[in-house]
Amino acid sequence: MTDYMVKSLVYKGALRAYAVDATEVVREAQKRHDTWSAASAALGRSLVGTLLLATASMKGDEKMTVKINGNGPVGGIVIDANSKGEVKGYLQHPHVHLPLNPNHKIDVKGAVGTEGFLAVTKDLGLKEPFTGQVPLISGELGEDFTYYLAKSEQIPSAVGLSVFVNDDNSIETAGGFMIQVLPGASDEILTKLEQRLAKLPLVSEMMRQGKTPEAILETIFPDTEVEFLERQPVAFKCDCSKERFAEALASLPQADIDDMIAKDHGAQAVCHFCGAEYDYSEADLKRIMKEARA
Repeated sequence: MTDYMVKSLVYKGALRAYAVDATEVVREAQKRHDTWSAASAALGRSLVGTLLLATASMKGDEKMTVKINGNGPVGGIVIDANSKGEVKGYLQHPHVHLPLNPNHKIDVKGAVGTEGFLAVTKDLGLKEPFTGQVPLISGELGEDFTYYLAKSEQIPSAVGLSVFVNDDNSIETAGGFMIQVLPGASDEILTKLEQRLAKLPLVSEMMRQGKTPEAILETIFPDTEVEFLERQPVAFKCDCSKERFAEALASLPQADIDDMIAKDHGAQAVCHFCGAEYDYSEADLKRIMKEARA
């Protein structure tokens, strides 16, 4: 089944609500990076959170990069996404498996760490990209995305992120939701929302029961009609290419290229985001430098 996100309004426009099934996105990332359970959950939640943030706030050719730098064993996490629902990402240390936390769930907080920052950079097509940064407050990531929205963008929100990892490290389900409070939302509506979210099962558990993104939102808001506005496909997609890496090679000093030719008789570039490998022969390197000097 193709992953997708739904966008909606609730309580006659008092709240904006999004939900996404990103199972295939996270499966693809797990396979490409060979992540172990704790790393899979951390990377998966980061991918889902960035998808929700990007599709909610980006349009046209705008792009977003989320960087999560905690003091946990997975190290830094980098996610790129755009308004089309395309996302890619990686983490420094994919082979992280930890004992379950006291709730018998994967210890995402332990994997990410609780000291560090979450930074969001938006490329809006202007001269300089905009970056907002907040300290990590949880390490569970849903709370950290929520805190970013409240502090950096002044949007009261609730973000839920969830990944179910099987014993063999494969991904069974992955998804999430984001609810944003719009001007005019009453205290009664906000109290109802808080009470519902406090009792809500994990998104991954609801998905394992067969609930779609639409059904997840209807579970969160059982007492009102959810006005669905749009259904958008989402996918893991990397835009790397041999040509793009050649441009990067062309920017290196001539001495570095000469060294690759003399010692290695070529070069290999590996994409951090998707793991794709691109090989360049001696002839390729000579051609790249010749074209760069032309």
